[in-house]
Amino acid sequence: MEYRRLGNSGLQVSTLSFGSWVSFSKQINDKVAEELMSIAYDKGVNFFDNAEIYALGESEKMMGRILKKKKWERSSFVVSSKAFWGWRGKDNKPNQTGCSRKHLLEACDEALKRLQVEYLDLYFCHRPDKNTPIEETVWAMNHLIQQGKILYWGTSEWSGVEIMEAHRVAHQYRLIGPTMEQPQYNLFERDKMEKEYLDVFRTVGMGTTIWSPLASGLLSGKYNNGIPKNSRFALQGFDWLKDRWVSDDKLKKVIKLSELAAKLGVSTASLSIAWCIKNPNVSTAILGATKKQQLLDNLSALDTVALLTPEIMGKIEGIMKNKPTLPDF
Repeated sequence: MEYRRLGNSGLQVSTLSFGSWVSFSKQINDKVAEELMSIAYDKGVNFFDNAEIYALGESEKMMGRILKKKKWERSSFVVSSKAFWGWRGKDNKPNQTGCSRKHLLEACDEALKRLQVEYLDLYFCHRPDKNTPIEETVWAMNHLIQQGKILYWGTSEWSGVEIMEAHRVAHQYRLIGPTMEQPQYNLFERDKMEKEYLDVFRTVGMGTTIWSPLASGLLSGKYNNGIPKNSRFALQGFDWLKDRWVSDDKLKKVIKLSELAAKLGVSTASLSIAWCIKNPNVSTAILGATKKQQLLDNLSALDTVALLTPEIMGKIEGIMKNKPTLPDF
């Protein structure tokens, strides 16, 4: 396993990590989740990602049960939670969502109980909160760090402007600013990582824990011939995900990527993940495998990176034709 520093911090995270979105509680049970987390951990994965909203809190409970059972040294792994949507679904009341001081502090305590840990290594504002002053959010996160309940705080799907504003506030009041951002990044979603965040990387520095490196499985090639029965696109309540990703244009590109991957002797998934982690601004890519063989194949991306020569990268760009255009200063 390769390890990278999380932005300008001293924390090292495995280049490939393991997350629970969609899969935990919805697609897999405790037994399968434990097997996959164990394989990942034994292969050097040290970061496990979660959030209050995942399966309405059940995902964190499942991961907590596994962490308690495995009895891994607490210093050997990094675990996260994210707060914004709450975990009560339609039953959320005022102050049970968002990034107010009240919700962030209470959501942190709830996550600690569900995950059965004394502190969170990483704690994210899962989305920007337009109804809460950013000063309040930064102060709340700084307070949680001072309490020892979290070690680093970050953002997820914030704009570059919002992230820089958080840093401005932190600097003004001598508080601890955000260390990391969790954006979506894959061969179809490139603008934030390759364009919008460039000034953030260059000025204040920022770690990234990217999600959906396979575009919810589309870039694995498993949808090339239709939607498998037990896939996440087939899950009840996830039609929005299928509608977002499944299109003739995208499928044609994935089929061409699959042909290139076959020539290289690797899977489409391994090639797609390798492309993500070749970007030096990616601290870690979160995997969401639901089967042992799938996870092992995803982890092979570490070796596939060596195959991504300038010639191969050029061929990938020729297939995708979506490289962000940078401003000409």
